[in-house]
Amino acid sequence: MAFLDGTVVNVALPTIGRDLNASTASLQWILNGYTLSLASLILLGGSLGDRHGRRRIFVIGIALFTAASLLCALSPTVEILIGARVAQGIGGALLTPGSLAMIEAAFRASDRPRAIGAWSGLTGVASAVGPLLGGYLVDAFSWRAVFLINIPIGAAVIALSHHVPESRDPSAHGRLDLRGATLGAVGLAGVTYALIEGEQHLTTSIVITGAVGVIALVAFLINERRSANPMMPLGMFASRQFTAANLVTFVVYAAIGSFFFLVIAFLQISLGYSPIAAGAATLPVTLLMLGLSARSGELAQRIGPRIPLSVGPLLIAVGMLMLTSINPGDDYLTGILPGIVVFGLGLTLVATPVTATVLAAADQSRAGIASGINNAVSRVANLLAVAVLPLVANLGGERFYQPAAMTHGFHVAMAVAAALSAAGGVVAWLTITRDALRTEPERRGQPAVAVPTHHSCTLAGPPVQARSGAAG
Repeated sequence: MAFLDGTVVNVALPTIGRDLNASTASLQWILNGYTLSLASLILLGGSLGDRHGRRRIFVIGIALFTAASLLCALSPTVEILIGARVAQGIGGALLTPGSLAMIEAAFRASDRPRAIGAWSGLTGVASAVGPLLGGYLVDAFSWRAVFLINIPIGAAVIALSHHVPESRDPSAHGRLDLRGATLGAVGLAGVTYALIEGEQHLTTSIVITGAVGVIALVAFLINERRSANPMMPLGMFASRQFTAANLVTFVVYAAIGSFFFLVIAFLQISLGYSPIAAGAATLPVTLLMLGLSARSGELAQRIGPRIPLSVGPLLIAVGMLMLTSINPGDDYLTGILPGIVVFGLGLTLVATPVTATVLAAADQSRAGIASGINNAVSRVANLLAVAVLPLVANLGGERFYQPAAMTHGFHVAMAVAAALSAAGGVVAWLTITRDALRTEPERRGQPAVAVPTHHSCTLAGPPVQARSGAAG
């Protein structure tokens, strides 16, 4: 449900906008309302599961996500839809972190790799079918059906959940970092609001809201440094490789978020594609991810992550630059598909190695927190990209729905995103070391300590943590 909603909604955006008379800013909030609450609370969700039971928090998250999906489908106005998307994000933050931790606790060690592999495969399939399924539902029924598909899934999961044993982290102790979660949410919300609403009319209240957001983010960092139980321990950033890998994640995934926000809307508005055709147009990206992600991880393990994390963002940039030449009337096979394939190959080189580098740079006991931080970083990057992009591409107001304006704006946006991705490749070359996937004992010639390698490579961002992200 969480990964599917990361891709199906993009296909429905133009139709939702026309049906509910939504502005560009409202379309941004439909995406960012979900991402904002998910990114702000995902680490807190892991902490709650560790302390109060992963199955319990998972089921609460599923129930909230399902109810919010029904509200999304029934929304009579764009404002109610945005509020329901925020509620979906909160549900996603509760259910996502503990999902792999539940598998880890429920299966014997010998069966665990296959179980985690099934989890990874299903999240990949969800992302793969999302654009196509979303396009079909919009074409055949309504954009509301995009949200209704979550209802039977959620009901089935809740009904089956009593078969899953409860589990907790006995080492989790101390108070929850509620102050940090609140400051982080307020900070991200304030900055995002100022970026989105300021594109149309920059007022004193918007400037003040943005300033409050910045102050809250600074206060969040201060709180995390002083807190006895921080949800994001800043000491982890003392590792140069951990910091570098997260910086690469932020820059490159901002570019990737820009691509997925605009490309499907561009195909529908400027090139006249139907929703299902637009969804199918990006399917090669996910097929490449599904087919080559494991090989990408093996390559990074063999030659080190520095080259994949340098070359991958450059390929993404080349693919985006190729897309800047697309104009109405261009053939898909010769004009669009080559850029999509190059972009997909670059994304395949990035997704697995960047997560493996984050995990290898952290102490093994903090692998869950490390992966949770990386997941949050990727989602914040997507959040800010969607907030800033219409301003950069001059697609505010009704211009988003005008074919000529969308074509020009898409070209500008892809050029800017290409520059971002290329910068990420340069950062990786300058900061990521060749032996970053080797543990400290291996570098000293001592026996290796296994680094967790089970993760999911999907279009929604870097994988969620293999264990929930509780501090302490």
